[in-house]
Amino acid sequence: MASLRSKFSVLWFVVVFVTAHVSEAVGKMKLIGDDEGACQYNDNMISLRSSKSSSAAGPEPGDQAAAFTVQTLDGEFSYQPGAQRESLIIHAFTNKSGFLECMWSSESSLTSLVQDLPDSTQVLFLSLDDSAISDALWMREQLQRVAMHSKKEVLSRLHFSPVPVFSLGNWIPNVLYYWTSTSRLAQVVFTSKGWKMPIIIKRVNARYDWLPRWSERTCQLMDAGDGCEPSPSLAGAVAWVSEGNCSFFTKVQSMAKSNASAVLVYALPGNPLQDMNCVEDECNTTLSIPAAMVHLEPSVVQALQSGQLVYVSPQSTPAPNVFFGIDQQGALAEMGLFLYPSFSFVSWQAQWFDFYADLQAKLQSPAKVVPVFDKVQMQGEKGAVATVVMPLGLSEFNVLELDASLSCPDKRDVSCAHWDHTVQLFVCCDHLSPFCNMELGRWITAFRRGTGRWLTDVSPLLPLLDSNKCTLTMKTVPWAMPWIVSLNLRFSIGNQTANFTGDVEEELRPFRVMSLYSGGTFDKNYNKRYLPVKFPIPTSTKKVELYAVITAHGYDDNKCGEFCVTSHHFLFNSVFNNTLIFDSAGTPLGCTTRVKEGAVPNEYGTWLYGRGGWCDGLQVNPWRIDITNQLDMSGADANTVVYFGLFDGQDPNPSKDPGYIIMSSFLVFYK
Repeated sequence: MASLRSKFSVLWFVVVFVTAHVSEAVGKMKLIGDDEGACQYNDNMISLRSSKSSSAAGPEPGDQAAAFTVQTLDGEFSYQPGAQRESLIIHAFTNKSGFLECMWSSESSLTSLVQDLPDSTQVLFLSLDDSAISDALWMREQLQRVAMHSKKEVLSRLHFSPVPVFSLGNWIPNVLYYWTSTSRLAQVVFTSKGWKMPIIIKRVNARYDWLPRWSERTCQLMDAGDGCEPSPSLAGAVAWVSEGNCSFFTKVQSMAKSNASAVLVYALPGNPLQDMNCVEDECNTTLSIPAAMVHLEPSVVQALQSGQLVYVSPQSTPAPNVFFGIDQQGALAEMGLFLYPSFSFVSWQAQWFDFYADLQAKLQSPAKVVPVFDKVQMQGEKGAVATVVMPLGLSEFNVLELDASLSCPDKRDVSCAHWDHTVQLFVCCDHLSPFCNMELGRWITAFRRGTGRWLTDVSPLLPLLDSNKCTLTMKTVPWAMPWIVSLNLRFSIGNQTANFTGDVEEELRPFRVMSLYSGGTFDKNYNKRYLPVKFPIPTSTKKVELYAVITAHGYDDNKCGEFCVTSHHFLFNSVFNNTLIFDSAGTPLGCTTRVKEGAVPNEYGTWLYGRGGWCDGLQVNPWRIDITNQLDMSGADANTVVYFGLFDGQDPNPSKDPGYIIMSSFLVFYK
């Protein structure tokens, strides 16, 4: 744990993801509950969600950033639009924030920036205070110390300016102050009868998914030593305990047994505030009282030792916006919510910038583009509906991609829908066809962030487009807040279905699909509804593929299906078992690993956890298996398939509130 600076000045640092370069100077150079996570602000989190502006003028997310130059400790830092395909960031640190103190004092937090920041990202640190010179020197020292132990070179991309923001003379202050935020400085207020003024100090709350939030009411503060053992005299009081001698979990558990209303853990002199959290099996024990960490306050200690009554209450004070980004395309961007004090959230946003730049490059590849929705509102039972004309020569294409995006009614994240919901795209080209309103694509909305855009390959479902006109419907649950959707169908020619006969490569195209199984309630009767299906092989078939889109939802006593590991099996001819396992479901950081695939980072909810086949703010990728060698290709009704889904290797058998599976599955025949 890094030691704190001896000088506790009021600091604000700013970090910007931006296309930038440095020119040398002359001569030298638990899951939170559904009723809490996404829409309620936790004042122990760094929220970068902007409130609606009172003025129509000013920079907005998506606007192009202008050029600027600032002085740094190593020379000039210059940003020129389009000069380099890099991103940059602005992080505002103040020593008045316990959250940011944790972020900058934690070795794991600093290491995440050094190790995980993409090579394409620059970071610029500014200070909002008169102490900008000492601030810049200290910040650089913190990161240099950690970088010494890393094999990855990162320091050349980290830039520290000794010029305070109010002296920059460029557009950066306008963004910082115009993008007003619902961020808060988390504090505690101590009062006592003999004091002329209350004492207000910073606090950092225990981890968001471990303990409940501290309600703003005044309680008596009582000394409980180190808090490692229950105390009989704490009923209704806030326990004042020292760090050390036992884990944070033990302290909170002991104080809960003492009927304390909350716990304040104070850091020993010279130690920084820490990110209070449970560890491994501790997290399986539910504790119902809030806790926070503060610095030792001598006046409070003296009052308690002299027998004075001391009262304490939490408070939250509005704070400036502390992060914004500029992506590789030069567009200003919000940075979302930091759920706990770690620079990992900076690295994840930078990784998403990389993903988006790669996506933009892919969208430049040749394709016949059929526009379906262009910033259309999706809400209610109907959703978004459009009828489009399919391109001429449709049979010549063997690649179909869905270019889909979900944005919010306004440019700021604050206008986004609160919850994560399933979004499905249905297609109907012939109202008399059994394939009318089959699912063509699936996505999961983000928690209150509107930056998602994805390219999903659904080529095996080309046979569903069997008419010159098709109606497409994109919808989610009717009670969800509105999303603004855009969708293009991209038709092209590729070789992903190539078949090799000797030395000759054949380009195959899907010509027929056969619908298989759908999902349902994941309970003890789940597998009883699935019977074996016999199927023939159409004449001229060269290849057969299993195509399925499966996601697990809900929360029963086994955390199924969203957060439990389920497996999904398609058994062909009683021999060949094709299995899809959602092995990352319930893992603490399962969906952070998919930011590079397009999962929207830094959402206003529990986006980090692995899910049952999906992540918030991401497309659901189809599962595709070539099963040609598992089949009798003679054409007779000699093949069978049966599906079953398992939890922990057995039929699901929840005692209450069963989850459910959303599934569409097909056999796809190529020739």
